[in-house]
Formats: sequence, C-alpha cells, structure tokens
Amino acid sequence: MARSVTVGLAQTGPVFSEVPGEQLGVAEAMFARAAAGGVQLLCFSELFLAPFFPNRLEKNFDRFFIRLDGNEMEALRGMARKHRIGAVFGLGEAAADGYFNSAIIVGPEGEIRGTYRKTHIPAYFPTDAPGGTGSFEKLYFAPGNALPVFELAGCRFGVQICNDRLYPEPSRVLALAGAEAIVMPICFSTYADPGRRASIWEVPLRARAYENGVWVLAANRVGVEGARHHLGRSMVVDPRGMIAKEAGTEGEELLVATIDLDEVVRARKDFPWWRDRRPDLYGPVST
Repeated sequence: MARSVTVGLAQTGPVFSEVPGEQLGVAEAMFARAAAGGVQLLCFSELFLAPFFPNRLEKNFDRFFIRLDGNEMEALRGMARKHRIGAVFGLGEAAADGYFNSAIIVGPEGEIRGTYRKTHIPAYFPTDAPGGTGSFEKLYFAPGNALPVFELAGCRFGVQICNDRLYPEPSRVLALAGAEAIVMPICFSTYADPGRRASIWEVPLRARAYENGVWVLAANRVGVEGARHHLGRSMVVDPRGMIAKEAGTEGEELLVATIDLDEVVRARKDFPWWRDRRPDLYGPVST
C-alpha cells in the first residue's frame, strides 16, 4: 500500500508590524486554504510572525519573540486543532534558557509535539551596496543542541532552519535517524547580490535531498521588506534531487504537493549511500 502525505508550504509575505500577534490572520488564512486543499502537514517559513529583525542592531528585541505558553502559540495551536492539520511554525522562541530561532511542531489536535532550535547561527557583515544589510543573528539567538526527528501524518521528518541547510552533516544525521523528509523554514533574501543569490537558491536544497534520499520541503518568505528582497520560490524537492514543485517570486502562495514516501526507499536503492558510506574515514568531520 502506497504511503503518501499532502504537504503545504506557506510562502508568506513581508512583515511590517513588530507585534507577532498581528500576523496571526495570515496564518489563519493559510490554514483555511490548506484545509480546502487537503493538506495534512503545513509548513511555515522562518520567523514568519515577525519582520526579519536580525538584519539590524537593536538591544530591546523581546517583542519579536513569543513564549510557548503565550497567547500567540495558543492561537496557532487552535488553528491546527480547528482544521485538523499538523504544522511546523518558524518562530522566535523566548524560553527560560535563552532566545532561539525555533520551529515548533504541532499535531492536528493542537498539541505541541516538540521543538527544533536552529543549530547553525550565522552572522554576516553589512555592505554599502543596496540590500547589503548583513545579518546579526548571533546577537539574538542561542544555538540549539539537538537534531530530533518528528512524525506527523505518517511522515518522519527533521527540521533545518535557513542557514542550517548549508551544512551537509546535520542532514545526514537526520537521514540516519530515519527522516524521510527535511522541512526547511527559510527567510532567504537576495541581499546586495540578487543575480548570484537567486542562482544558488536551489543548490543546497537539491543537494541535501539527493545525497540523503529525502524529500526537502523548503518554505521561504517572499516580497520586499524594507531593504530586504525575499526571493520566494518555496520548493518541494524529491529524494533524487529533482524539483517536484516550486512557488513563484512575486506574492504569497500556498504550495501544495502530495509526496510519495516510498520514493525514499527507491531513491536510496538507486544511490546506495547506506551501503557505500565509510564512517571509519570521517572522523575529522566530527573532531
């Protein structure tokens, strides 16, 4: 019997309000569209309730973060429960042990199944060129310290948030732990080099899918937000590294695709990295 799941990638637009609760209507609209499209697993982009505040320096940043026991999370859980859809929410999380760039996993009953916290926190110097704002994430987020695998709608998946996708090692760890898909909440901007940035967008997405035989589900922000131009092009990549479906570059969109989980097994037979890998030679990678 075939194993499949219908996924939705919520490509949301620029955020100009600095109050996360004011974006909840966008989430509700995406849930309604997802329910109409038969979506079982709905994935939102990185920090989707807030502007991409890490592109500026601001000491009083608490307002961009939410607590898992707060009103915003309660509302999001209610949406999942109302529409009976599992979800991955990319959010700024304020916790007792720090501030994190997180993905909150919520089941179709509205229950929190777990949390992934971004493990590879970047920082980029700004430039004088248009759009060259830089990124100061290391001043806002503590890194996570785990690579969990979750299960929703019969699909086992891990999460990699934006910059995480550039590192092959954690994706391989997730595949070895049984992930059939990797969900990637992203907030990808063209910065000061739109031609190059647009041309490389799909490279790590397809590479992580191909080299691990997993589905990659990448939800990206879209549109112009101050100096940032978010590319859009949310993408579903199959376990052979082929683009199965792709969103546009101009506006908000719910990208819906039904993915065949058995394709993971077939892809790994065609490219038998399970058999041929040599972990005895890879010590320097971890040491």
